[in-house]
Amino acid sequence: MKDKFWNSLPIQLFLLHLKKNLALILVWVLLLAITFEGFGVVLGIPFLFLDPEYLHEVSWLSFMLMGIGFAVFTMAYHMTTYIIDSREFPFLAVINKPFIHFCVNNSIVPTIFYACYCFRFVEFQLQNNLQTEWQVAGYFGGFTLGSILSYSLIFGYIAFTNKDFFILFAGSVDKRLRKVRLTRANVLSRYKDLKSKKGQVHYYLNLKLRLVPVRPDIARFESGKLLRVFDQNHLNLFLIQIFLIIFVLFLGFFKEEPILQLPAATSATLLLAILVMLVGAVSFWLRSWATVIVFSVILLVNYFSNFPFLNRPHEAFGMNYQTEKASYTLDKLNEILHPDTVLKDRLNTEKILDNWKGKLVEEKPKMVLIAASGGGQRAALWTLSVLQNLYAINDGEVIKHTELFTGASGGVLGEAFFREIYLRSLDDPSVNPTDSLYLDQMSADNLNPIIFSLLVNDLLIRNQYFKYNDRRYLKDRGYAFENQLNINTDGIMDKPLHAYKEPEESGKIPLLPVTSLITNDGRKLVISPHSMSYLGTSMMGKLGLDEKKQSIDFLRFFREQDAEDIRFLSALRMSATFPFITPNVQLPSEPVMETMDTGLSDNFGVQDALRFTYVFQKWIAENTSGVVLITIRDSEKSTEIPESPVPRIFEKVFNPLKNIYSNWDNVQTIQNEVLFNYMAESMTFPLEKIEFEYAPELVQAEELTGSQQTMQRASLNWRLTAREKQSILLSIYSPKNQNSLQRVSEIFSKK
Repeated sequence: MKDKFWNSLPIQLFLLHLKKNLALILVWVLLLAITFEGFGVVLGIPFLFLDPEYLHEVSWLSFMLMGIGFAVFTMAYHMTTYIIDSREFPFLAVINKPFIHFCVNNSIVPTIFYACYCFRFVEFQLQNNLQTEWQVAGYFGGFTLGSILSYSLIFGYIAFTNKDFFILFAGSVDKRLRKVRLTRANVLSRYKDLKSKKGQVHYYLNLKLRLVPVRPDIARFESGKLLRVFDQNHLNLFLIQIFLIIFVLFLGFFKEEPILQLPAATSATLLLAILVMLVGAVSFWLRSWATVIVFSVILLVNYFSNFPFLNRPHEAFGMNYQTEKASYTLDKLNEILHPDTVLKDRLNTEKILDNWKGKLVEEKPKMVLIAASGGGQRAALWTLSVLQNLYAINDGEVIKHTELFTGASGGVLGEAFFREIYLRSLDDPSVNPTDSLYLDQMSADNLNPIIFSLLVNDLLIRNQYFKYNDRRYLKDRGYAFENQLNINTDGIMDKPLHAYKEPEESGKIPLLPVTSLITNDGRKLVISPHSMSYLGTSMMGKLGLDEKKQSIDFLRFFREQDAEDIRFLSALRMSATFPFITPNVQLPSEPVMETMDTGLSDNFGVQDALRFTYVFQKWIAENTSGVVLITIRDSEKSTEIPESPVPRIFEKVFNPLKNIYSNWDNVQTIQNEVLFNYMAESMTFPLEKIEFEYAPELVQAEELTGSQQTMQRASLNWRLTAREKQSILLSIYSPKNQNSLQRVSEIFSKK
């Protein structure tokens, strides 16, 4: 019995994959790690698989699409391994439906994964406080239906087109060979010879899932004709692969149709399937030359990747890329940061401050500055939630006293959205800035279109265009991000940058300099309808040419490239460019200026707020009763120091990089604390800081929801699960945040 098990085709295939196709097995291991939340938890990758969203809801349809995605990936795995390894098992050629038998025997790894995935997503969904447990049954049914439909279509096609030995050579082979009768002694002799060969297959699973012996007289068949059977099967599978790849690319022409925007995890599995299929296709056509030719192609693609026909820039929509490029040199930076220019911008901003003060009743009002940290969609939703709670204090009095919003990434998205809602409420009393509808809009999925665009468009040559402000721009993941954000927010922020000039100038709404990090030299790019050169150099330029300029005024630097016409959504995207998800933006300069998420430089916006305070300290001292700096963090500021166990060898290798990443938040926090303390002690007016933290661990969930379930910290992503949204919205009830609200109320409830 032991030999029967060990020498069966399923076991031998599994061992062969471990020895020969380890990379394919590791893909399954990665998917298992994701399923059990052992990989990518910080980025929310497991939740894309366990809680897929389609058309802005988790439903049986979204799980059906997951079933289709996993089925396609599983078939890609079967096809590729069949193309690569089927010749190792010549007896398959004389079995009816050889490929289907191969799939049945090749299913150890996929079966383990399917069982684990179904267990995990059912367990995950049961913890989601659904209205009824039958919803989970519906999800499971949808997943099963998607899998069955996919397998039925593929296996149905294969059953009618793949041929075995006897069908392929029916006219030239002795038909009695199929039914050849061997004597009992002859059969026993051949089985004995077969079993004496270690590591060979003696049994295989038939379509009834029973172990049956391999035909012992396989040596009587011509090896050349056996190989022709496999070649015919391989060609057939190759055609299926080509069809699936073309179909996915065809979807790219309709990628803006919501019904075709697959769940992000489905797009990811289809991408994996295509990559695995390409391995099989290359193996089929190139045989032993595959490695050399593939390596050569990679080198050639890398060499030509910076040629214009392959390297098309990811643009900021609304800007003019057809005119002469801006000169990106130190001389140009010194020119736009000349002391006279800096003074001009300061005086202009002081007029804005005068207008802001003129709208308030107090002779010396408090000035509020609000800084919101980055952190993807969780930061955007958390920022919006805090701003709504601040607005609820004394009928918007806090926002009326707010003159500056700063921040990074998702925090700026939340501020910008709230600011636009507030602006509309000034002219339309029916608009309520505290309406929960806006929370739903801000937390709506923005990831599916991005990943789908990556799958069907960005991995190949982008060839679709759209028009904005009478100019043509390529559609890419950046466009997908902006388009979906625009849809989610009902299009209220779809306007050029200069549309905010008058509302800011008149003091209706706070200033909002959107910042982005310039990857060329680490400076900040400050995007605002008003030039703010004073944020990038010393006061009055006293340090002269010896000073390294800290930021670049976007409006003045790209004036000839129509900087004021940039789409405001593009400016927000430039501040929230998450690596590999949304592409870095290339701007029309020479050399090309490239920007990315500003969180790497100042994730909390505190530096810009304090810089603004320092520049206008004289005006603030003469016209206000002090500054209140409100910070909205998407993390807890002070946490317990973690234990440091003795590291293993691999940990010693990777810990230095891990420590840099994990402590970057702490490094910036400490720097901001030093800067704030210095400012608070040196200013001639009161400077107070009030902090709000997203720290779901500190919320007593059972008191708010009646459940003792631990609040789940939201991931760093552009898509949130229902549990993550709940943890964000309930975080306002933590003791620290309630104390902060109370302190704000004390300041602005005074008559």
